[in-house]
Amino acid sequence: GILEAVDEAFRIARETPIRLQISHLKIGYAVNWPKFPALLDRLDRARAAGLDFRCDRYPYVAWATSLSLFFPLWSREGTAEDFISRLRDPSLQDRLRAEVLVKEKELGSWDKVLISSVATDKNRPLEGMNILDASVRAGKAPYDFMRDLLVEETGRVGMITFGMSEDHLKVLLAHPLVGVGADGSAVAPYGPLAAGKPHPRFYGTFPRVLGKYVREEKVVPLEEIVRKMTNMPAAHLGFVRRGMLKVGWAADVCVFDPERVIDKATFTEPAVYPAGIRQVVVNGEV
Repeated sequence: GILEAVDEAFRIARETPIRLQISHLKIGYAVNWPKFPALLDRLDRARAAGLDFRCDRYPYVAWATSLSLFFPLWSREGTAEDFISRLRDPSLQDRLRAEVLVKEKELGSWDKVLISSVATDKNRPLEGMNILDASVRAGKAPYDFMRDLLVEETGRVGMITFGMSEDHLKVLLAHPLVGVGADGSAVAPYGPLAAGKPHPRFYGTFPRVLGKYVREEKVVPLEEIVRKMTNMPAAHLGFVRRGMLKVGWAADVCVFDPERVIDKATFTEPAVYPAGIRQVVVNGEV
C-alpha cells in the first residue's frame, strides 16, 4: 500500500493548509521493491506541482516495531486482552496461521526477524535471537513459537525486521526532499532506559550517515547532509531560531570530526555510542 498511502498523504496536503512530512520513507519486502520508481515519480511530480512536503529516512535496511504486526489487523482490534484471547482461541488457529504464513512468504525466511525486547525476565535470553533459531531451540514451528511468546508477554514483544533495499536507501538519502530521521526513542546504556536490544538507529543514525554514506560512499556531500539534518527539518517543522548557526539563534551545536565520525552500534550490540563526536551543545549548555 505504499503508493496508495503516499497518494493519500499528498491529497490531504493539497486540501488542507498544513505542511506534510512523510516519515521514515521506505518500501518493505522485496516483492514490493519494483514500486520504487513509481514512488520517486510521485515525489517529483508533487514537488513540481508546488506541494510543500518533506520526507525523512534512517540509514538502515531493517525496521523495528512490535512482533504482533505479523498477525492480521482483525486479530489485533480492541484491547491487548482481546488480541491475546484470539491468539488462545483454538477455532481461530487455522485462519491466523494461514495469514501469518503470507507474511513469511513476503519475508523469505524468519531468520530476517530479530526479537528486540520482551517484558518478562523468563524470556530475556531471546532478545537478539532471530525467530527461526529461537523457534528451533523451543522445538516449535515459527507460528506456534510467535503465538506462544506473544501470549506469555501479553503482546509486548519488540522485533527488528530486515526487508529493505540498500540501493533504495542511497537514492533516498540523496533526494533533495529527504532528510535524516532516527525514528527512535530516548535510550541509554544504563538505568531503566537500557532494557532490551533496540534498533541500532537509536544510537547510530546520524553518525552512520556522516561516516558511511558521506565520507565512505560519497552518496551525499557533507554540507548538504548537514543541511538535511538541521536547517531543513527545523524550518519545515516551524522551529523558531533553530537549525542554523546565526547570531541570536539557539546555540544547538554538534562538533564532530568528519574524518572519524562513525556509528558503533550494531544489531547484536546496539547500546554503543558513536566515534568522532567531540562536543554537543544544547541551548548553549555543553
